[in-house]
Formats: sequence, C-alpha cells, structure tokens
Amino acid sequence: MYDGEPNQGMRCIRDILSRFSDEISYREFDVRGKAEIPDVRNFDIFISTGGPGDPTEGDGHWDLLYNEFLDQIWIWNLSNSRKKQLLLICHSFQMACRHFGLGQITQRKSTSFGVTTIHKTPEGMQDPLFLNLLNPFWAVDSRDYQVVQPDKRKLKSLGAKLIALEKIRNHVEYERAIMAIRISDEIVGTQFHPEADAVSFLEHLKKPMVREKIIELKGKAKFRNMLEDLVDENKIYKTNETLIPNFLGQAIQKLRLLNTPSLI
Repeated sequence: MYDGEPNQGMRCIRDILSRFSDEISYREFDVRGKAEIPDVRNFDIFISTGGPGDPTEGDGHWDLLYNEFLDQIWIWNLSNSRKKQLLLICHSFQMACRHFGLGQITQRKSTSFGVTTIHKTPEGMQDPLFLNLLNPFWAVDSRDYQVVQPDKRKLKSLGAKLIALEKIRNHVEYERAIMAIRISDEIVGTQFHPEADAVSFLEHLKKPMVREKIIELKGKAKFRNMLEDLVDENKIYKTNETLIPNFLGQAIQKLRLLNTPSLI
C-alpha cells in the first residue's frame, strides 16, 4: 500500500516474518503501484500495510480491486472451514472501515506522529491480538486521516467489536479516534503501526524536515520524549515484539488444527 514511497514499514514487517521462517513462506504484492491483488484462494494469511495519502481516494482501478479483495475474504470465510486471516494496518484499516461502513473517515486538524498511548476497550481486554500487552500500551502513530464516529448498528450487524481507542485527551474537544477493530474472528485492523521498531522510528526522526516539523508543532520537550520512548522496552519495542507475532502465531495455530500446510 506504500505506492512506491520510501518507508520503513516493509522492512519492519519482513523482519517480523523472518521470525516465522520455519513455519511460513510469503509473497509481496504492489497493490497501489501495479494493482497487484493476491488470489484469495492461494494464500491463508494476509497482512495489508499502511501507506501515504487519503484513504478515501483511489484511481478507480486498484482501489476497486482492493475492495473486491476484502469482499472475497469475507465471503470465503462465510462458506469455508479453512478461514483466511487478515491483519489491516493504518491506511488499509481506514479503507476497510470505509468499505464496511464501520465509521467515518476525517482529516485530522494536524498530523499525528510519534509514540502514542493506546487504550484497550472492555472487548479489547479479551482480544487475543493484544495478549501480553499492557493497558494502555504504546505504538507508533503516523496519520493525517482517522476513523471516528463508529457506526454501532453496522458493527453489531457484522459482529465486529471496537477493541482500542486513542489516548484520553481531556484538554481537547476532539473525539477519540478508533485505534483497532475486530471486524470478525479472522479479520482485525489497527489504525496505528504495530510493525514499527526503534530503528525505523530513528531513521524517520533523522530526516531534518521531520525533526524540524515535530519541534515546530510539538516543541523540543515532546521531541526528547519521543527519543526516550525508543529505549523503553515496555513501549514500541514491546508492541513490535508482541502484536503481529500474536496475529501470526494464532493464525498458524488455527491452520495446524486443520493439519494442512500454511502459506502467507
């Protein structure tokens, strides 16, 4: 979903996948750049990445194919015992929320960037995606758009559960963004970046324009706090080591129960 834009997200995801190299093989698809969409029949586990830009816009081709891909996974899971597992990250999560009608997509007043606090909802306290994560926990947040105003009727009709919310900000009037939804037993998404690690975050902060923009918007104290968060083993390191590995481990275990090989 990065549309050819330089990023650290793919490196982080590849690093996490390498921890499961004895159990899975995988392929990458350039959805936005080349309109490459995986054949749902040929894979068991999908990770759909973050990316730049407005999640409500597309070129009328790749975005329609992507929405069809989401529908194909949903329909497959309704009628097959061997379920397809899907993790949606940030841009992909926003697109899926819009497609399934789970909430409103709005542009933020300012860019959200940095290590942010994420609160589990009561449903999220029981969700296996967050197993072994504190409440609240921390992750990298990088977005100009956000999902807000959950459609409770649509959530109920799909059996979806809101499992995480943005940090509590009593000093501002804005609604807390939805940070994660369990759309079904097999499909789950986060508005933050669970793949991010300290290396990726530092690489981004090294860019003079990024550093200057953060200091201008947030101040030097906030920038120093971001640097301190990188060495805190209970913050983004913990999330990187836990959340996507939870998703992959649980997906692989479900496939093992069917006594068939797993592909990603």
